[in-house]
Amino acid sequence: MDIGILGTLDVREMGVSITPTAPKPRQVLALLALHADRAVTVATLTEELWGQRPPRSARPTLQTYVMHLRELIAGASAGTGGGADGRTAKQVLRTVPGGYLLDSGEGTSDVREFERLAGSGYRAADAGDHREAARLLRAALDLWTGPALADVPAGDCLRAEIRGLEESRLCALDRRIEADLRLGRHRELIAELTALVSRHPTHESLCGQLMLALHRSGRRSEALAAYQRLRTTLVRDFGLEPSAVLGKVRQSVLAATEDDTPAPDAAGPLTQVG
Repeated sequence: MDIGILGTLDVREMGVSITPTAPKPRQVLALLALHADRAVTVATLTEELWGQRPPRSARPTLQTYVMHLRELIAGASAGTGGGADGRTAKQVLRTVPGGYLLDSGEGTSDVREFERLAGSGYRAADAGDHREAARLLRAALDLWTGPALADVPAGDCLRAEIRGLEESRLCALDRRIEADLRLGRHRELIAELTALVSRHPTHESLCGQLMLALHRSGRRSEALAAYQRLRTTLVRDFGLEPSAVLGKVRQSVLAATEDDTPAPDAAGPLTQVG
């Protein structure tokens, strides 16, 4: 089974899509696919579909959705002459104590591949191999074709999962940009960072990276203006000042002569507010 989460939902058995069109079965499949090869409880699935006030018919209705998914799995296997491993639909979407489990049969998952590549990228960065870190993290980010589960109507459980995935994406992006800065690609990064800061106006790490990229490109006043925009937003919306770490980046820009640039690690570990 091949599972696509990082964009629109795309789950395929034997190369054939088993993604339903109806909203609630899509939610069920999305949650099972996110936790492929792990049990998802009936309680979690019920909360996802109906929140804290499920109807009395919640359990039989959920069973109907599971049955529909099994029919799609069976149809996919039948359309390709049967599964190579001989699994039935009930073996692919299994009933387990307290819930259900989607057995991927050691198939592919873009979330798992993203985690694998990003983890390798972080280790390369920690070892000082910034070129390899940038390559691996770029490959991880290329797996994203849009917001996670962009076409699935998310309930409370999926929204929490999506927030976690998006945070992982932003973390990988932050580390990839850091690696590119250390490789001297500051001019190439300005347009990308400008767009990212516009979308994440209180993200201090991205702001610090934009400041460094601008200053190293000879655009010192623009680097200071980026700091001031973030400070204005933080004070207005949260009553907070920028972190001391970002303040050090600003001081390094202020203190530098026109021929100086801040050290590659001047930004240090920055955090997100809001």
